[in-house]
Amino acid sequence: MNILDDYYNQIDEDGRLTSRHGQVEYLTTMKYIHEYLQGDTNKQILEIGAGTGRYSIALAREGYSVTAVELIEHNIDVLTGKLTGEEDIAVWQGNALDLSFLEDSSYDLTLVLGPMYHLFTKEDKIQALSEAVRVTKPGGYLMVAYCMNEATILQYVFGKNKLREVLDSHLITEDWHCVSEPKEIFDLIRTEEIEELNSMFDVEHIKLIATDGPAHYMRNVIDAMDEETFDQWMNYHFSTCERQDLVGASNHTLDILRKR
Repeated sequence: MNILDDYYNQIDEDGRLTSRHGQVEYLTTMKYIHEYLQGDTNKQILEIGAGTGRYSIALAREGYSVTAVELIEHNIDVLTGKLTGEEDIAVWQGNALDLSFLEDSSYDLTLVLGPMYHLFTKEDKIQALSEAVRVTKPGGYLMVAYCMNEATILQYVFGKNKLREVLDSHLITEDWHCVSEPKEIFDLIRTEEIEELNSMFDVEHIKLIATDGPAHYMRNVIDAMDEETFDQWMNYHFSTCERQDLVGASNHTLDILRKR
């Protein structure tokens, strides 16, 4: 908790999603959110781990009723500071592992776009997913974001010449899986681990999306693009982000599930 507080007190979370390369993740996530909402503003949305409200506020301003749950007080202060009072949004401070203040089967769409980044045991991941499934209506959808292992191996371990450092610190297994600990802030996962988690719940797996694809590998190129070129980049990205041969190398993925 203190490590996360310190981290989010220091970073510009809004800036991460509004930079040009950061927009790839945001625009892709919103594309799929809109696809499953189908413009029906009667649908109830829950965002668990709402951060500073980038998604929750945007959806509330589109006319949806949104419940935003966030753990970090600083993020809540930023989120509520953006509200005009016209949005249909309820903001709660809460932990993804215990949503007992929310009723069963209440939401048509449940977004879990941050908590899985910071849960380091299989038991905690299962508990967070269990709570998210519990509060989702039968037939409703869940969208769960993950940070992927291979992007860190490629960009950090080799790209930033950190191999010796991580080997000496025993932060990589023999099969090149990063050893994630709370002090590292982010938990890193592989596609087969996501599949294993999903198998424990009565859900239908719909899609696993590469929400930013190679955007972080090419951040300097993408940040320098003019508007027309960036639009074409997004067209390319949307045409490839569901290709399962590319998903595992994305920095972030979005897992889409339907509660049976």
